Amino acid sequence: MEIKTIGLASDHAGYELKQYVIEYCQAHGYRYKDYGTYTADSCDYPDFGHALAHGIETQEVYPGIAICGSGEGISMTLNKHQAVRAGLCWIPEVAHLIRQHNDANVLVMPGRFIDHDMAKRIMDEFLSTDFEGGRHKTRVDKIPIAK
Repeated sequence: MEIKTIGLASDHAGYELKQYVIEYCQAHGYRYKDYGTYTADSCDYPDFGHALAHGIETQEVYPGIAICGSGEGISMTLNKHQAVRAGLCWIPEVAHLIRQHNDANVLVMPGRFIDHDMAKRIMDEFLSTDFEGGRHKTRVDKIPIAK
């Protein structure tokens, strides 16, 4: 995967894990843009999911990493955007497959259910896996809704 600037987003339930993701980016020399939230105060995940999705759509960032409590809410929000293919991962094998088969451009993690070690393993896999193309490209091309 060619990494431009990694876009980050979380709600309050994902804030602590997102802080770890920032440390991970810094340790690996990845540029990142944080779309919020910036505190652990209660907030609404769509506000930050839509901001990250806009960054993906405008190619300001690629790829993205998003976190909420279960990972589901922010994933649903992100996937409302035509250019976004967000995949929820809780183990590295899923991160590998969403890149290899689905060309996912946003990694979503469940902040309440994984620890830093698992998050590191998931990010390592996601960021090092390329899209396989071929029959998978045909399927990915069918995801957007025709206008």
